[in-house]
Amino acid sequence: MKNLLLLLMAVVVSSTAVAQKEVGGVTLPATQKFEKHTLHLNGAGVRERLWIDLYAAGLYLETKTSNAEEVLNSDKPMAIRLHIVSKLITSEKMVEAVTDGFEKSTNGNTAPIQKEIDSLLGFFKEEIKKNDYFDLVYVPSRGIVAHKNGEERGVVKGEEIKRALFGIWLSNNPADGGLKKDLLAGK
Repeated sequence: MKNLLLLLMAVVVSSTAVAQKEVGGVTLPATQKFEKHTLHLNGAGVRERLWIDLYAAGLYLETKTSNAEEVLNSDKPMAIRLHIVSKLITSEKMVEAVTDGFEKSTNGNTAPIQKEIDSLLGFFKEEIKKNDYFDLVYVPSRGIVAHKNGEERGVVKGEEIKRALFGIWLSNNPADGGLKKDLLAGK
């Protein structure tokens, strides 16, 4: 009986370990459910600047892949989680970083989607504190659904804005090349 109990505990502990991933001092879930879509953690990493960890990021997809173009061109549900791990991140700095990311991911051609970019930037304008987290979820029938700390904040429609948003981390000119590699660890 004692051996059976130990075996059962080992199975529970090992399945819990597989069900999440620790990165940057935070634990990201292995799967997330948004509306009727179950998304799986494709990869995770830390965005750092000058040796300071800023946020942990996780890319969630229906089917794992290591192909950035496949993700960017897909019209399937996907999400990116940004979990703030530094007290140095403020809303002003986040807006600045995301704005710069959009410039890079669109090769400077933000004009066609500027209205959508402005809407997305609005989700980062309220105070940001360490351990806040954002889930930016693309649902084909709705658009990008933004959540902060598990609470829906709004929706921005359009496939082009989706491509530009995920391009911040996955384009040929990503915010952080090492983080791109980590997010695409999927297969």
